Amino acid sequence: MDKIWLKSYPEGVPAEIDSTQYRSVTHMMEESFRKYADRNAYVCMDKFLTFGELDRMSQQMGAWLQAKGLAQGARVAIMLPNVLQYPVAMAAILRAGYTVVNVNPLYTPRELQHQLNDSGAEAIIVLENFAVTVQQVLAATKVKHVIVANMGDMLGGLKGAIVNFVVRKVKKMVPAFSLPTAVSFKKIMAEGAALTLKPVKLGHDDIAFLQYTGGTTGVSKGAVLLHRNIIANVLQNEAWLQMQTQQEQLVFVCALPLYHIYSLTISAFMGMRLGGMNLLIPNPRDIPGFVKELAKYKVSVFPAVNTLYNALLNNADFAKLDFASYQVCNGGGMAVQQAVADRWLKLTGTPIIEGYGMSETSPVATANRVDIKEFTGTIGLPIPSTEILILDDDGQPVPLGQAGEIAVRGPQVMAGYWQRDDETAKSMTPDGYFKTGDVGIMDERGYTRIVDRKKDMILVSGFNVYPNEIEGVIAAHPGVLEVACIGVPDKNSGEAVKLFVVRKNPALTAEELLDYCKHELTAYKKPKYIEFRDELPKTNVGKILRRQLRDEKKAA
Repeated sequence: MDKIWLKSYPEGVPAEIDSTQYRSVTHMMEESFRKYADRNAYVCMDKFLTFGELDRMSQQMGAWLQAKGLAQGARVAIMLPNVLQYPVAMAAILRAGYTVVNVNPLYTPRELQHQLNDSGAEAIIVLENFAVTVQQVLAATKVKHVIVANMGDMLGGLKGAIVNFVVRKVKKMVPAFSLPTAVSFKKIMAEGAALTLKPVKLGHDDIAFLQYTGGTTGVSKGAVLLHRNIIANVLQNEAWLQMQTQQEQLVFVCALPLYHIYSLTISAFMGMRLGGMNLLIPNPRDIPGFVKELAKYKVSVFPAVNTLYNALLNNADFAKLDFASYQVCNGGGMAVQQAVADRWLKLTGTPIIEGYGMSETSPVATANRVDIKEFTGTIGLPIPSTEILILDDDGQPVPLGQAGEIAVRGPQVMAGYWQRDDETAKSMTPDGYFKTGDVGIMDERGYTRIVDRKKDMILVSGFNVYPNEIEGVIAAHPGVLEVACIGVPDKNSGEAVKLFVVRKNPALTAEELLDYCKHELTAYKKPKYIEFRDELPKTNVGKILRRQLRDEKKAA
């Protein structure tokens, strides 16, 4: 196919990357461990972890796991928020020859049981705050080894003890649990120190991660991400961002959870690759606490979702920070709204570089140029070694400027869904394109604009209405904090547009919003119903769950 986007590439960005330079993700990580041994790799709650310490501690944990007799390729689950134990556990599992199964710590017992059984996980590392959930499902899974960590494990003697006391006794964040066979994180680290990590032969086609889809479009499935997929996406992002690593050490904000592919690649792996330091934020929903942490460091790279950018912009103390060091602010996970992007640029002087991808693409498939000066309203261009097609309902490419399903091909695209050949077949074309389920339009420069998820599209009297467009318009109203748009059944038009709005101005009325829409939206796009709420349902990454809002309406 004609890669029309290449003519829009920034100078110095290659059309292709070479992912064969590394045998495995482990090979790539270990290079950084050696190269940057004395640098700080992570910081959490003022405790620093160097690359050298990460190297040593991951070897200890990896050796302990190997000593338990797990076969190469065994699945090991990580059920941790953004704490220092996460990068240790992730590196340990990969170096020991196993597959990481990332688990959302806030899962319900039903969700956890599904993921552990679907993946066949034999071990799990969990923070004690969430151990009661493991207790409730353990007997119904294949998990043989449970490692329980606590918030103070890696913070040092006195500080660790104080943090644990506050978490357990003051804030009462650790529900009582009983896991008699569980081993503490500290104990396995001590035992692992007396063991030796056995070298494991890993290749491009070994499985590095089972990355479960967020479930926003249906049943959660495990995207099989091979070592070559992760290597490729790290190198693709490195080529695209062209960050200057020779100067002061880069500081990556790691507020999005590391169990999510966006944060895992853009924060953890990119940070390690570039010798940067990741600032781990265990609870980004505590905006005042988050802002206090940001004030301590010269931030370089800031990946976030629209809702997090928006929340920071509505915090008075955030506006007082020094933004001189900000180099790249990545926007992904959900559509970036122009109103938010414009305010962010005005305040920080750094534009939000919107990109696009998903668990199945490791995640980045497209991105805007880093040198943009303002919000583009597009998801940018396919990154190096990536091809995009826009397909009609029959799987045929549509002409430029027409809407169709976005399909992605490249070395970062997953091998398929774990033990779901039927789902894999549905999602992949015979020539290797992954069908994203998102509707987009590509222009003559190679830029793609997302119109919406196929399943989120609203059909009003035969006209297609895309929630992203409606939400973008409503979000620009000064009285609106957050908004979600869904379609609801309507006897006259088939479907009608309904808004769920969180007010910034408590005095905002439905009448005022409807009057605003008259000037901003064509008649068939205007909302018929408006419901005000105190908050909107979100994933733990901050992505608004339209599906949950639709399900509520069906159940009503």
